[in-house]
Amino acid sequence: MNNSKWKRIVIKVGSALIAPHKQGCSSHYLLSIAQFIVRCRTQGIQVVLVSSGSVAAGSHLFPEHEKSNIAVKKAMAAAGQTEMMATWDKLFDFPSAQILLTHADLRDRERYVSVRETVFSLLDHGVLPIINENDTVTTDKLKVGDNDNLSAMVAAAADADALIICSDVDGLYNKNPHTHDDAKLLSWVADIDEDIYAMAGGATSDVGTGGMKTKIQAAEKAVSHGIDTFIINGFTELSFNMLLDGKNPGTHFQPFEKPMKEDVHWMTHTSKAQGEVIVEDNFEIQLDQESQQLTSDEIVAVKGDFSVGDTILVRKGDGTKLAKARSNYSSCLLSFIADQDDQRFASEFQEKTGPIISEKNIAVLEKS
Repeated sequence: MNNSKWKRIVIKVGSALIAPHKQGCSSHYLLSIAQFIVRCRTQGIQVVLVSSGSVAAGSHLFPEHEKSNIAVKKAMAAAGQTEMMATWDKLFDFPSAQILLTHADLRDRERYVSVRETVFSLLDHGVLPIINENDTVTTDKLKVGDNDNLSAMVAAAADADALIICSDVDGLYNKNPHTHDDAKLLSWVADIDEDIYAMAGGATSDVGTGGMKTKIQAAEKAVSHGIDTFIINGFTELSFNMLLDGKNPGTHFQPFEKPMKEDVHWMTHTSKAQGEVIVEDNFEIQLDQESQQLTSDEIVAVKGDFSVGDTILVRKGDGTKLAKARSNYSSCLLSFIADQDDQRFASEFQEKTGPIISEKNIAVLEKS
């Protein structure tokens, strides 16, 4: 690995490091992380911190029998967020800033760009951005769900060179090291495929929401943007010392040699499809030939409710996902056009109003 070219990194810290005993925040494991951040900044490396822990930090303030209540969990997040920020802030002698996000902030292109600009401005002025999902206001429809995937989205938005995901084990093993003594650490992963996901297993902590699977998902998002990605043991100071020395302390995921363009990456990995358009099989051939405009002739069906500007999934009738794209039509209008028997009407209508999908707003997906 070569960390000499790193100009900006994102480090993700989980709830088990922030509040290991669910009795409020503890600086026990955070000191070495804070020192790592300080040393990075001293070397001219900008740092963005994605920190879980608000729910775990606020847990001790509420009765045990009420903690399964959704409203109480949101209250735990609200109470714990201030304690978590205060804990981080006291470990630094430079200013920090709080950014609370929902998936709605990231999947909307205008708001996504606004987040990027805010992060860049903070970094340019020497302020450490500390980012967390806004658990107080999130719903199932609006949330990312785990900060592993959030950290990858943030790393892409921040144009980071490296993403460091802290875990409670040294990295990705070929089997669960907590239950198998013969588990072997994978120090290098060139391609993330089904075999890699099979090694992930489930969550290993009862404090956080993510497990090894979400860390693999995050790595997949990050490497496609050309970001060096590491899963390391966040409980040991040695991990951070090795990173600073240019050594790999855990599992290093190799970034794509030809990263996705920023807007295509956002469409593929961050924007959420609000509906689906099922197309004729021949549209797949058009995509392969880089003729990527969609007309009503190729539409078989329209599913879901979406508005102009929303992201939609384009797929074949057999379920094959072809692309994600920004729709220039609402689902209501698109259904009306597609249902017209007179194809001349549809063609004339589109000549006046423009294509259903334009080539600049489409991301072709790997066949799945």
